Amino acid sequence: MAEIIQRDGSWAFDGSTVRITPGLHRSVPLFRQTYGEVTVPLEAISGIVYEPERKRGRLRLRLREGADPLLQATGGRLPDAADPYRLAVDIDRSGVAEYVAEEIRHSLLLEQIPQEPTKAYLLSGPPVPVSVRSSDGTVSFDGAEVRIDWSDTSERIKRATGPRIIAVGDLVQVEWLPNSGYEDGFLRFVTRETVFSKLPPEKDPYALDLWGSARRDLLTALVAAAVTARLPHPSTRLADFVERPRLATAVPPAADHDVLLRRLRDLGELHREGVLTDEEFAAAKAAVLRGF
Repeated sequence: MAEIIQRDGSWAFDGSTVRITPGLHRSVPLFRQTYGEVTVPLEAISGIVYEPERKRGRLRLRLREGADPLLQATGGRLPDAADPYRLAVDIDRSGVAEYVAEEIRHSLLLEQIPQEPTKAYLLSGPPVPVSVRSSDGTVSFDGAEVRIDWSDTSERIKRATGPRIIAVGDLVQVEWLPNSGYEDGFLRFVTRETVFSKLPPEKDPYALDLWGSARRDLLTALVAAAVTARLPHPSTRLADFVERPRLATAVPPAADHDVLLRRLRDLGELHREGVLTDEEFAAAKAAVLRGF
């Protein structure tokens, strides 16, 4: 067993897996504390490095492309401090860090772990259900459906379309960009029908515009990763996302019909006032009709 325990967290390697546990100190980012313990199988690892510095060093675990739904969803855009595969190491523990890195490298060589991208996810991603309240609304995922409930500060176009419910089977991919504090981020759910949509995140009824607390909005990456883990692996996705013909839907109940008409009237008003362009109005109207 090779193990290192730091204020930032602990790593333990037993020859087949690396168990990464975040620290409880207030300096550990909320994202890592919420994400919790991660167990990384040896076959998911492409390498490990220890980067010594004057006061503190860093252990960095590198995973094979396509092995982890979190890295797939975030595309390398997680801030360094929030990266669960990075451990800050006190300078007086650099010898231990180098020993852990050497043990993992030795096992990679002994087991002849390939460097090529994987053909399936080797990590499970965040557990479900998961729910995050962001600056633009609350997004929840139960393993089968994504639900977005808009906040009072969301754009009128989004509030007019009402809550968004998206089945996993309708999704093509998830796009995520963090809120840096200087530039807004977004969490967008791309369906077969919206794959060519050009609406900006603040007006897209399938996207959360992340403009508030960067610390809190970063948690939306948990939803992005949980959904990504349940989509077809990138190695098996088809280039052409053609939607299968749908069966005719039943006429909605009277109560739903009233809600539908009210939302369409609200959108029509926004269009007449010039708040929505023709393209934005058409996209929002289609989103409302699909929701019913």
